Amino acid sequence: MSELGFQVYRMSIEWSRIEPSEGSFSDEAIEHYIDEIKYLKEKGIEPLVTLHHFSNPIWFERLGGFKRKDAHLYFARYTEFVTRKLVGLVSDFCTINEPNIYAINCFLYGEWLNEEKSFATCMKVLRNMTKSHIEAYKIIHNLIPESRVGIALNMNNFIPKRKNNLIDKIATWFMDRCFNKMMAYSMGWGKYILPLGVKCKKGEFFDYFGINYYTSNLVYKGKLEVDASWPTNNLGWGITPFGFDKIINKVHKMFPDKEIFITENGTCDKDDSFRAKYLYDHLKVLSKYDFIKRYYHWTFMDNFEWKEGESAKFGLVKYNYDDKTYEVRQSCYMYKEIIKNHYMDSELYNKYIGGSDD
Repeated sequence: MSELGFQVYRMSIEWSRIEPSEGSFSDEAIEHYIDEIKYLKEKGIEPLVTLHHFSNPIWFERLGGFKRKDAHLYFARYTEFVTRKLVGLVSDFCTINEPNIYAINCFLYGEWLNEEKSFATCMKVLRNMTKSHIEAYKIIHNLIPESRVGIALNMNNFIPKRKNNLIDKIATWFMDRCFNKMMAYSMGWGKYILPLGVKCKKGEFFDYFGINYYTSNLVYKGKLEVDASWPTNNLGWGITPFGFDKIINKVHKMFPDKEIFITENGTCDKDDSFRAKYLYDHLKVLSKYDFIKRYYHWTFMDNFEWKEGESAKFGLVKYNYDDKTYEVRQSCYMYKEIIKNHYMDSELYNKYIGGSDD
C-alpha cells in the first residue's frame, strides 16, 4: 500500500478474536492489531478502524446476538476494551458497518447466517444496533475526545421503473426510506422514523457520515431490477455513477454540516476489464464536491463475501487463495497515478482505459 501511495486504510477488528468467550479478552489478539496499526502508521498510512463488520462471536450468537434487547451492553464492553488499547494510536473509528445490509440479509431475506425471514425481527435488530452504535460513540469519545467516529451505511439509488406509476413511486419512496434514510437518522441523530420505531434518545452521534455506494436499482411492482441499458459487473449489479451523484447529494442535504467519507466504493471485476473505467467515472463524480474528505476503495485486495465466498473479485490487488500470492492489477496502477498526481488527464485516461473523456 505504501509503494502504491495509499494515505488511508480502512480495516476491521474481529470481535470474536478479541473476546473469544464471554467476558474473556485476548491480549494476544489485540496486540496483533496494534502491531498492524503501528506498521501502517510507520508507512505514513492513517487507519480507520471498524469495530463490527457483519461477524459476531459464536457465544454472542448463541445468546441471541443483536436480537437481544441488551445487545448494546455486550458491544459496549467490547468497544471499551478495544478503545482503551488504541488510545494514542487511532483517532478515526467506524462503529458498525452497513447495519442495514446485515439486518436485511440475515433477518428479512434470510440469505445470510441466521436465515430468518421476519420484518419485525429485522426492525428489532436495527434498533438494537442503533443503541450499540450510540453507546460505542460515547465510549470512544470519552476515552479519545479528539476522535472522529461515524458509521458506514450502504446506500442504493432507487428509481421507479414507471416514472408516472403511483405504485412504483410509492415503493421507491418506501425503499429509500427503509434502506437509506432510516438508519442514517437513527444512528446519526438517535431519531427513529417509521417503520423502525417512534422513541429513541435523541442527540448527535456521528462526526462524519460514511457512504458505501455500489449501484442503482429500478423499482418495479415492489421488486428490484437492473436497467437493461446499464453496464453490469460480475455480480450483475448495474454500474451507475450517476446514482453516486444522487446519493452524495441526498446525504449532504440530510447532513449539510457534516463531512462525508466514501467508506466503500468499487466493483466486482474478475478480469480487471472495466474496473479502471468504474474508478474513473466515480472519482470524477467526487471531484465536484469539497465536503467529501476521504475515499476508501473497496477493496484493496480480493476478499471473502458472505454469499459469494472467494468468487467475487473486488480487489485492486489480485489474491490467489491457493498459494497466498498477490498480483497488482492494472487498474491499481492507474489508481496509484491518480493518488500521486491528484488528477487524471486525457493521457492517463487513454493509457489505462482507452480513448478520451473530456
